[in-house]
Amino acid sequence: MKLRESLRLQALTHHEKLAYLRGYHYIAGIDEVGRGPLAGPVLACACIIPKGLFFAGVDDSKKLSPETRESLFEKISSHADVSYGFGVVSHDEIDRINIYQATIKAMLQAISQLPAEPDYLLVDGMALPHPTIPCKKIIGGDRLSHSIAAASILAKVERDRLMKEYHTKWPAYGFKDNKGYGTKKHIDVLQKIGPSPIHRLSFKVKKETTEE
Repeated sequence: MKLRESLRLQALTHHEKLAYLRGYHYIAGIDEVGRGPLAGPVLACACIIPKGLFFAGVDDSKKLSPETRESLFEKISSHADVSYGFGVVSHDEIDRINIYQATIKAMLQAISQLPAEPDYLLVDGMALPHPTIPCKKIIGGDRLSHSIAAASILAKVERDRLMKEYHTKWPAYGFKDNKGYGTKKHIDVLQKIGPSPIHRLSFKVKKETTEE
């Protein structure tokens, strides 16, 4: 690993180091993807990376190419010392409880899917109301925390794969390309033929949106 990248990753573990200094040992980074789309689920990931383990290239998933995300997904998810879990809340549940509550539910599910319970949570942009585990909200956490950035990559790739599967069922909407986000082409098709079975009926089509 090059020195510059090593120094960047050391800086990226600032929040994790603070938690270690406070006596915590199992620190989970948590992020979600899919709050903004017109279709599909919201998906969260909780990821625990042990102290001293680094993945070169880890960064906010939005800053990485699809190929880089896929490569890092394989490296992170296949590492024997990394723990991770996913939480998925469907489009109809989003319609029923709203996207904010659905995001919280997905995050709590992701934590529950970890093989061992963490003792501290670093969460991107949200003060997660976990009943027993302390949480630190970090605005822009996917750019400022190694474990949150890793979680953002795992979540993004996992949801993209789901949306590609949905594309095979409803190809007219272009889910393999737009991942459910309100691109102009997606909105045009939606206005012509109406919603698919996985569209969020509570979401109003107002303007074009881009991927998270």
